[in-house]
Amino acid sequence: MLITTPNITKPDDFYNALLTAHEGLSEEQSHQLNAALSITLANHIGEMSVLQAALNIARASVVQQNS
Repeated sequence: MLITTPNITKPDDFYNALLTAHEGLSEEQSHQLNAALSITLANHIGEMSVLQAALNIARASVVQQNS
């Protein structure tokens, strides 16, 4: 089951770490970093049903933002 309520103990720390990881990278490298992070986390989760739910939610949020 996908957890959709806030579940990160220190969300600001994670956000800052994510921004720091992108510092100095080109746009292409940033895309590569995001893809590598996604694959790493997907591997950690491992359950296709959870991953599909996450993909659906993420896609819907992007489509909604750009409508």
